[in-house]
Amino acid sequence: MAEMRAFRDAVSGWATGGPEGPASDLAVRLGVRTAVLLEGLSDLAAVEALAARRGRDLAAEGVCVVPMGGAMSVGRYAGLLGPPGLGLRLTGLCDEGEQRFYDRGLKRARAPRRGFFVCVTDLEDELIRALGTARVEEILRAEGDFRSWQTFMRQPAHHGRPRQQQLRRFLGTKRGRKIRYGRLLVEALDPEQVPAPLDDLLASL
Repeated sequence: MAEMRAFRDAVSGWATGGPEGPASDLAVRLGVRTAVLLEGLSDLAAVEALAARRGRDLAAEGVCVVPMGGAMSVGRYAGLLGPPGLGLRLTGLCDEGEQRFYDRGLKRARAPRRGFFVCVTDLEDELIRALGTARVEEILRAEGDFRSWQTFMRQPAHHGRPRQQQLRRFLGTKRGRKIRYGRLLVEALDPEQVPAPLDDLLASL
Protein backbone atom coordinates (compact mmCIF):
# COMPACT_ATOMS: atom_id res chain seq x y z
CA MET A 1 0.00 0.00 0.00
CA ALA A 2 2.80 2.41 0.89
CA GLU A 3 4.58 1.61 -2.37
CA MET A 4 1.41 2.25 -4.36
CA ARG A 5 1.10 5.62 -2.61
CA ALA A 6 4.68 6.29 -3.69
CA PHE A 7 3.69 5.49 -7.28
CA ARG A 8 0.71 7.84 -6.99
CA ASP A 9 2.97 10.59 -5.66
CA ALA A 10 5.43 9.98 -8.49
CA VAL A 11 2.61 10.29 -11.04
CA SER A 12 1.48 13.56 -9.45
CA GLY A 13 5.03 14.89 -9.65
CA TRP A 14 5.31 13.80 -13.28
CA ALA A 15 1.98 15.49 -14.11
CA THR A 16 3.27 18.78 -12.73
CA GLY A 17 6.49 18.77 -14.74
CA GLY A 18 8.68 16.31 -12.88
CA PRO A 19 10.59 13.37 -14.41
CA GLU A 20 8.91 10.26 -15.80
CA GLY A 21 11.48 7.85 -14.41
CA PRO A 22 10.24 7.32 -10.83
CA ALA A 23 6.67 6.63 -11.95
CA SER A 24 7.75 4.37 -14.80
CA ASP A 25 10.12 2.36 -12.62
CA LEU A 26 7.55 1.91 -9.85
CA ALA A 27 4.84 0.88 -12.33
CA VAL A 28 7.04 -1.97 -13.54
CA ARG A 29 8.21 -3.00 -10.07
CA LEU A 30 4.69 -2.98 -8.58
CA GLY A 31 2.98 -4.59 -11.56
CA VAL A 32 0.56 -1.71 -12.00
CA ARG A 33 -1.98 -2.60 -14.69
CA THR A 34 -4.88 -0.19 -14.10
CA ALA A 35 -5.16 3.48 -13.14
CA VAL A 36 -8.46 4.70 -11.69
CA LEU A 37 -8.73 8.41 -12.49
CA LEU A 38 -10.77 10.42 -9.99
CA GLU A 39 -11.37 14.14 -9.68
CA GLY A 40 -10.36 14.57 -6.05
CA LEU A 41 -9.51 13.20 -2.63
CA SER A 42 -13.11 12.73 -1.47
CA ASP A 43 -13.69 10.37 -4.43
CA LEU A 44 -10.49 8.55 -3.49
CA ALA A 45 -11.73 8.11 0.09
CA ALA A 46 -15.05 6.70 -1.14
CA VAL A 47 -13.50 4.25 -3.60
CA GLU A 48 -10.97 3.00 -1.05
CA ALA A 49 -13.70 2.62 1.59
CA LEU A 50 -15.89 0.52 -0.70
CA ALA A 51 -12.94 -1.62 -1.78
CA ALA A 52 -12.09 -2.26 1.89
CA ARG A 53 -15.70 -3.19 2.67
CA ARG A 54 -15.61 -5.74 -0.13
CA GLY A 55 -12.30 -7.22 0.98
CA ARG A 56 -10.44 -5.91 -2.04
CA ASP A 57 -6.75 -5.01 -1.88
CA LEU A 58 -6.51 -2.84 -4.98
CA ALA A 59 -2.78 -2.25 -4.63
CA ALA A 60 -2.12 -6.00 -4.54
CA GLU A 61 -4.28 -6.33 -7.65
CA GLY A 62 -2.14 -3.84 -9.54
CA VAL A 63 -4.73 -1.07 -9.36
CA CYS A 64 -3.73 2.49 -8.47
CA VAL A 65 -6.41 5.04 -7.59
CA VAL A 66 -5.26 8.47 -8.73
CA PRO A 67 -6.86 11.78 -7.64
CA MET A 68 -6.18 14.31 -10.41
CA GLY A 69 -7.08 17.55 -8.66
CA GLY A 70 -9.98 18.35 -11.00
CA ALA A 71 -11.67 17.16 -14.18
CA MET A 72 -9.66 19.46 -16.43
CA SER A 73 -6.53 17.43 -15.63
CA VAL A 74 -7.90 14.25 -17.19
CA GLY A 75 -6.20 14.78 -20.54
CA ARG A 76 -2.84 15.21 -18.87
CA TYR A 77 -3.19 12.12 -16.66
CA ALA A 78 -4.66 10.00 -19.46
CA GLY A 79 -1.72 10.92 -21.67
CA LEU A 80 0.82 9.98 -19.01
CA LEU A 81 -0.81 6.77 -17.83
CA GLY A 82 -2.72 5.58 -20.91
CA PRO A 83 -1.60 4.49 -24.41
CA PRO A 84 0.79 7.40 -25.09
CA GLY A 85 2.55 6.94 -21.73
CA LEU A 86 2.76 3.93 -19.42
CA GLY A 87 0.12 1.99 -21.34
CA LEU A 88 -2.08 1.24 -18.34
CA ARG A 89 -5.76 0.46 -18.57
CA LEU A 90 -7.72 3.57 -17.60
CA THR A 91 -11.01 3.73 -15.75
CA GLY A 92 -12.65 6.07 -13.25
CA LEU A 93 -15.58 8.25 -12.28
CA CYS A 94 -16.86 11.28 -14.14
CA ASP A 95 -19.35 13.96 -13.08
CA GLU A 96 -22.06 14.46 -15.68
CA GLY A 97 -21.24 18.15 -16.02
CA GLU A 98 -17.57 17.39 -16.71
CA GLN A 99 -18.03 14.79 -19.45
CA ARG A 100 -16.77 17.14 -22.15
CA PHE A 101 -13.35 17.31 -20.49
CA TYR A 102 -13.20 13.52 -20.26
CA ASP A 103 -14.36 12.98 -23.83
CA ARG A 104 -11.78 15.41 -25.18
CA GLY A 105 -8.92 14.27 -22.92
CA LEU A 106 -9.48 10.55 -23.44
CA LYS A 107 -9.81 10.96 -27.19
CA ARG A 108 -6.52 12.86 -27.31
CA ALA A 109 -4.87 10.07 -25.29
CA ARG A 110 -6.42 7.38 -27.53
CA ALA A 111 -8.03 5.83 -24.46
CA PRO A 112 -11.52 4.26 -24.51
CA ARG A 113 -14.35 6.20 -22.89
CA ARG A 114 -16.32 3.10 -21.91
CA GLY A 115 -14.36 2.50 -18.71
CA PHE A 116 -15.61 5.69 -17.06
CA PHE A 117 -18.79 5.74 -14.99
CA VAL A 118 -20.91 8.88 -14.74
CA CYS A 119 -22.28 10.46 -11.54
CA VAL A 120 -25.35 12.63 -12.16
CA THR A 121 -24.02 15.61 -10.19
CA ASP A 122 -21.04 14.23 -8.29
CA LEU A 123 -20.24 11.29 -6.03
CA GLU A 124 -21.31 13.13 -2.86
CA ASP A 125 -24.73 13.71 -4.40
CA GLU A 126 -24.97 10.03 -5.37
CA LEU A 127 -24.14 8.97 -1.80
CA ILE A 128 -26.62 11.40 -0.21
CA ARG A 129 -29.41 10.21 -2.52
CA ALA A 130 -28.55 6.57 -1.82
CA LEU A 131 -28.63 6.99 1.97
CA GLY A 132 -31.44 9.54 2.18
CA THR A 133 -31.16 12.91 3.90
CA ALA A 134 -32.40 11.67 7.29
CA ARG A 135 -29.65 9.01 7.46
CA VAL A 136 -26.99 11.53 6.42
CA GLU A 137 -28.16 13.86 9.20
CA GLU A 138 -27.85 10.97 11.67
CA ILE A 139 -24.24 10.54 10.57
CA LEU A 140 -23.59 14.27 10.99
CA ARG A 141 -24.97 14.03 14.53
CA ALA A 142 -22.82 11.01 15.35
CA GLU A 143 -19.73 12.81 14.04
CA GLY A 144 -20.37 15.96 16.07
CA ASP A 145 -21.21 18.13 13.06
CA PHE A 146 -24.95 18.53 13.62
CA ARG A 147 -24.71 21.94 15.31
CA SER A 148 -22.62 23.27 12.42
CA TRP A 149 -25.20 21.82 10.04
CA GLN A 150 -28.03 23.62 11.83
CA THR A 151 -26.09 26.90 11.71
CA PHE A 152 -25.50 26.37 7.99
CA MET A 153 -29.22 25.84 7.34
CA ARG A 154 -30.10 29.12 9.06
CA GLN A 155 -28.03 31.12 6.58
CA PRO A 156 -30.33 33.01 4.17
CA ALA A 157 -28.36 31.89 1.10
CA HIS A 158 -29.45 28.29 1.69
CA HIS A 159 -33.13 28.85 2.45
CA GLY A 160 -35.55 27.15 0.10
CA ARG A 161 -33.06 24.73 -1.41
CA PRO A 162 -33.84 21.00 -1.34
CA ARG A 163 -32.33 19.30 1.71
CA GLN A 164 -30.21 17.07 -0.51
CA GLN A 165 -28.57 20.10 -2.15
CA GLN A 166 -28.04 21.72 1.25
CA LEU A 167 -26.25 18.63 2.55
CA ARG A 168 -24.04 18.41 -0.50
CA ARG A 169 -23.07 22.06 -0.14
CA PHE A 170 -22.46 21.66 3.60
CA LEU A 171 -19.97 18.86 3.05
CA GLY A 172 -17.83 21.24 1.01
CA THR A 173 -17.78 24.15 3.46
CA LYS A 174 -14.85 23.03 5.61
CA ARG A 175 -11.44 21.81 4.51
CA GLY A 176 -11.21 18.04 4.75
CA ARG A 177 -14.92 17.48 5.46
CA LYS A 178 -15.72 16.07 2.00
CA ILE A 179 -12.83 13.64 2.30
CA ARG A 180 -13.91 12.42 5.74
CA TYR A 181 -17.53 12.01 4.72
CA GLY A 182 -16.58 10.37 1.45
CA ARG A 183 -15.46 7.46 3.61
CA LEU A 184 -18.17 7.71 6.28
CA LEU A 185 -21.08 7.77 3.85
CA VAL A 186 -19.78 4.72 2.00
CA GLU A 187 -19.32 2.86 5.28
CA ALA A 188 -22.95 3.62 6.19
CA LEU A 189 -24.40 2.15 2.99
CA ASP A 190 -26.26 -1.13 2.97
CA PRO A 191 -24.91 -3.40 0.22
CA GLU A 192 -27.91 -2.75 -2.03
CA GLN A 193 -27.60 1.02 -1.60
CA VAL A 194 -24.23 1.47 -3.29
CA PRO A 195 -24.71 4.02 -6.11
CA ALA A 196 -24.48 2.48 -9.57
CA PRO A 197 -21.44 4.45 -10.80
CA LEU A 198 -19.39 3.46 -7.74
CA ASP A 199 -20.65 -0.13 -7.78
CA ASP A 200 -19.93 -0.50 -11.50
CA LEU A 201 -16.45 0.96 -11.11
CA LEU A 202 -15.46 -1.54 -8.42
CA ALA A 203 -16.99 -4.40 -10.41
CA SER A 204 -14.92 -3.41 -13.45
CA LEU A 205 -11.58 -3.65 -11.63
